[in-house]
Amino acid sequence: MLFRRLKKDIEVVFERDPAAKSVLEVILCYPGFHAVLLHRIAHYFYRARLFLVARMISQVARLLTGIEIHPGAKIGEGLFIDHGMGVVIGETTEIGNNVTLYQGVTLGGTGKEKGKRHPTIGNNVMISTGAKVLGSITIGDNCKIGAGAVVIESVPPDCTVVGVPGRVVVKNGRKITGGVDLDHADLPDPMAEALRCLQRKIQNLEARVRHFEERFGAEIGEKPGLNWDCQVPEGDASNADKSA
Repeated sequence: MLFRRLKKDIEVVFERDPAAKSVLEVILCYPGFHAVLLHRIAHYFYRARLFLVARMISQVARLLTGIEIHPGAKIGEGLFIDHGMGVVIGETTEIGNNVTLYQGVTLGGTGKEKGKRHPTIGNNVMISTGAKVLGSITIGDNCKIGAGAVVIESVPPDCTVVGVPGRVVVKNGRKITGGVDLDHADLPDPMAEALRCLQRKIQNLEARVRHFEERFGAEIGEKPGLNWDCQVPEGDASNADKSA
């Protein structure tokens, strides 16, 4: 069982990192692989209720890799931690199969409550650089969490989450397909799209107001009264001085 998982952990590095050149390089030079391997050993002692031994192993792994995984965390097959510096995985975290984490990811808890207080991550989930998933929430299968997102509510399967706080967005009106998806650069930005939509509406309103001013102003012999450069008209400024 242990050797089968070890083989799987090596294979996922080649599947998701084109820079990997050989099995020996993965074994000697990949801190994400080291952290997962040492966690599996620490988790064995944790389940045997040898908590101090388990924590000592996890602290050694943290010192060597910069990745902190509590020995109580439950991790499935195929976890890939790319680079990994600053990754934190809490005690009651549960991670499914074929999950990818990038540097700076936190799977943390909120408050001081006992029991389940860390997230549950489904299968085929990708969590980008610096994202925070906090509390006893569930991230469904085939989800993508954008870089820097802060997720504090459960997310259904086949969703993309971006922003602070994290918001579920739909990409191109279609669900994300199953399997491992490492495209974490091309994610939708709902705030930017909302601002672009607002800008388009303002430009449309400006064009309509100009049209009405030119049409009706010409009929009654008046000049357009709005200044579109956001400057105070000269007549208005002099009137303001007189009133002062």
